[in-house]
Amino acid sequence: MPAIPQFNEVLSAADGLSLEDQEALVDILRRRLIERRREVLRAEIEEAEEEFRRGLGKAVTVKELMDEITS
Repeated sequence: MPAIPQFNEVLSAADGLSLEDQEALVDILRRRLIERRREVLRAEIEEAEEEFRRGLGKAVTVKELMDEITS
Protein backbone atom coordinates (compact mmCIF):
# COMPACT_ATOMS: atom_id res chain seq x y z
CA MET A 1 0.00 0.00 0.00
CA PRO A 2 1.46 3.39 -0.96
CA ALA A 3 2.24 5.89 1.79
CA ILE A 4 -0.17 8.78 2.21
CA PRO A 5 1.62 12.04 1.43
CA GLN A 6 1.86 14.62 4.18
CA PHE A 7 -0.11 17.86 3.90
CA ASN A 8 2.98 19.95 3.11
CA GLU A 9 3.98 17.51 0.39
CA VAL A 10 0.56 17.85 -1.19
CA LEU A 11 0.81 21.65 -1.06
CA SER A 12 4.27 21.58 -2.62
CA ALA A 13 3.03 19.29 -5.38
CA ALA A 14 0.09 21.62 -6.03
CA ASP A 15 2.49 24.56 -6.27
CA GLY A 16 4.19 22.75 -9.15
CA LEU A 17 0.97 22.60 -11.17
CA SER A 18 -0.02 25.14 -13.77
CA LEU A 19 -2.57 27.76 -12.75
CA GLU A 20 -5.27 25.96 -14.76
CA ASP A 21 -4.45 22.64 -13.11
CA GLN A 22 -4.50 24.26 -9.66
CA GLU A 23 -7.96 25.70 -10.40
CA ALA A 24 -9.15 22.29 -11.61
CA LEU A 25 -7.73 20.68 -8.45
CA VAL A 26 -9.56 23.16 -6.23
CA ASP A 27 -12.80 22.53 -8.13
CA ILE A 28 -12.43 18.75 -7.84
CA LEU A 29 -11.63 18.95 -4.12
CA ARG A 30 -14.58 21.28 -3.50
CA ARG A 31 -16.97 18.86 -5.24
CA ARG A 32 -15.54 15.90 -3.32
CA LEU A 33 -15.97 17.74 -0.02
CA ILE A 34 -19.58 18.55 -0.86
CA GLU A 35 -20.23 14.88 -1.64
CA ARG A 36 -18.54 13.75 1.59
CA ARG A 37 -20.66 16.20 3.60
CA ARG A 38 -23.77 14.82 1.91
CA GLU A 39 -22.73 11.28 2.82
CA VAL A 40 -22.16 12.26 6.46
CA LEU A 41 -25.50 14.08 6.61
CA ARG A 42 -27.27 11.12 4.97
CA ALA A 43 -25.77 8.76 7.58
CA GLU A 44 -26.76 11.08 10.44
CA ILE A 45 -30.32 11.31 9.13
CA GLU A 46 -30.56 7.53 8.81
CA GLU A 47 -29.23 7.11 12.34
CA ALA A 48 -31.70 9.66 13.74
CA GLU A 49 -34.59 7.99 11.90
CA GLU A 50 -33.59 4.59 13.28
CA GLU A 51 -33.33 5.98 16.81
CA PHE A 52 -36.76 7.56 16.42
CA ARG A 53 -38.23 4.23 15.17
CA ARG A 54 -36.75 2.47 18.22
CA GLY A 55 -38.41 5.01 20.50
CA LEU A 56 -35.21 6.77 21.51
CA GLY A 57 -36.45 10.15 20.36
CA LYS A 58 -39.64 12.10 20.44
CA ALA A 59 -41.41 14.51 18.14
CA VAL A 60 -41.30 18.13 19.31
CA THR A 61 -42.59 21.41 17.99
CA VAL A 62 -40.28 24.07 16.63
CA LYS A 63 -40.96 26.17 19.73
CA GLU A 64 -40.01 23.29 22.04
CA LEU A 65 -36.83 22.72 20.09
CA MET A 66 -35.89 26.40 20.14
CA ASP A 67 -36.65 26.61 23.87
CA GLU A 68 -34.35 23.64 24.49
CA ILE A 69 -31.58 25.10 22.31
CA THR A 70 -31.69 28.52 23.96
CA SER A 71 -31.99 27.33 27.55
